[in-house]
Amino acid sequence: MATRKSPSKNSKGGRKIHKVMKEHKEGKLKSGSGRKVKNRKQAIAIALNEAREAGAKIPKKKATKKKATKKAATKSATKKKASRKSKS
Repeated sequence: MATRKSPSKNSKGGRKIHKVMKEHKEGKLKSGSGRKVKNRKQAIAIALNEAREAGAKIPKKKATKKKATKKAATKSATKKKASRKSKS
């Protein structure tokens, strides 16, 4: 079982991430629009982005399988209703 290695505090990426997360904890972290970041996940995204820009080797997020969208689900439901009406 492979584990994902996180950047250490001594590496370039680790220092950047540590700095950004500390700013978030203190309530000083701001997004690109200038508003304060209140969401922890958004702070992590900003930290990883800044680390990548600084040249740290941080892998991109793996793509997940997308579930059927609501629009696609309603299309199939309407097709079923239409086929039932035509049979009657």
